[in-house]
Amino acid sequence: MRLSELAQAGRAPALPAQIELPEGVLTLVSLLRVLPGQRYVGEARWKGRPVLAKLFVGTRSERHYTRECEGCRLLLDNQLTTPAILAEGFVQGQGGWLLFEFLAEAVSLESLWREVSQEPSLSEGQQKVLEASLATIGELHAKGLWQDDLHLDNLLQKGESIYLIDGADIRAESQGRPLSQKQAMQNLGVFFGQLPARFDAYIEELLVAYLLTNSEHALTPETIQQEAARIRTWRLKDFLEKAGRDCSLFKVSRSGEGIVAIRRDSVPIVEALLADPDRFIAQGHRYKDGGAATVARVEHAGNTYILKRYNIKSLGHWLTRFWRPSRAWHSWIQGNRLRFLGIDTPKPLGVMEKRWLGLRRRAYLITDYASGQDILARFEPYRDSAPPEQDLAALDVLFEGLVRERISHGDLKGNNVLWNGNHWSLIDLDAMTQHTSQQQFEKAFARDRERFLRNWPKDSALYRLLDERIPSLPRRGDDYSRG
Repeated sequence: MRLSELAQAGRAPALPAQIELPEGVLTLVSLLRVLPGQRYVGEARWKGRPVLAKLFVGTRSERHYTRECEGCRLLLDNQLTTPAILAEGFVQGQGGWLLFEFLAEAVSLESLWREVSQEPSLSEGQQKVLEASLATIGELHAKGLWQDDLHLDNLLQKGESIYLIDGADIRAESQGRPLSQKQAMQNLGVFFGQLPARFDAYIEELLVAYLLTNSEHALTPETIQQEAARIRTWRLKDFLEKAGRDCSLFKVSRSGEGIVAIRRDSVPIVEALLADPDRFIAQGHRYKDGGAATVARVEHAGNTYILKRYNIKSLGHWLTRFWRPSRAWHSWIQGNRLRFLGIDTPKPLGVMEKRWLGLRRRAYLITDYASGQDILARFEPYRDSAPPEQDLAALDVLFEGLVRERISHGDLKGNNVLWNGNHWSLIDLDAMTQHTSQQQFEKAFARDRERFLRNWPKDSALYRLLDERIPSLPRRGDDYSRG
């Protein structure tokens, strides 16, 4: 296959693929990132050794190839830790290629972060990942460089070394001189904007790791926090828009018969389940059957999922539902919102709205299965005492996140709060809302708080403990407090 043919291969070319280059044949073994018809990144074999291949095709291939080359050269010329370039080239009418040393056993800091992200704020594990990232960013800024698309997936760890990757977004302000204060703080705002807002309180403490590798300028945490908030707001809006359109993260198809949206990394599983969802529900373990919704635990390909069907109970019920997004779609968006904001919920994998003449009918939602105890079962032994501090501290994190993001759940009964190893996870997001009005949020949160406490008798020690511990919203203008 020539590079020009790869441009026609779409999102999922058949692998392994033999790519003809002037210096020999490259065998593309697996794909890590794909921009259909433009860029293909994956593991490959080249002259008997493994390489990371970046292949640029299509009408804009030369521009993308040039930007990647220039960025990689900036990193290498400034002696920053980055994978070596083993081969490169561009052929007019075909495309370009960059082959890098393959970092076997390297892990992205993003994957390391996911392992610790739900721990209490600034745990030892979180601090280790963030300080390693900031020290590397400091080295980059000390050379007068920055990375536009600065996030943890562009930093790889192998042994004790942190590698910078993705040269296309490397920019230079003044090589040989540290980055200006304004540009450095703006770029740090981009970094902190990738993190949940609860880490903004630790910006000043975390910047120590950055200053150890680049102490050229005094940094203003408040300015960095403002930039982080701006970036975070933009990223959330952009992400939720992507959840409803076909892109690299989601596969979305629309027709007169309905809409289907699926996470790209879950397409084979979800398509199989949605091909005949009612059969899987009938064969699964049903937690709830009939009425407005049917919920079942289903098995497929050796894994377990939750499949929820949103029913139409009657003509009258349909008349209230057909003209607005289904509860399945609402839960799909809210599940993606929560996970983006760092509040745990089972990963939403796919959603399907069935339609007739464009009017909504039944809908289905598929999520990962959460096997943990609900809070009723986990706290049952502690009605007259105190649960473990680990559980209570995790509950603090959950409620602080809801308050900070102005999120009300809408049905905070104990069955909808699950223990997930070291943190609490929310399920049943049909009524969840992120409020723009503080006044509306205060009313909704008060209802959530009251419903949550009703899970236990008022005269129990557990009720009194939680009533003191769970945030309550004071008079407008005051800070949030407990009790």
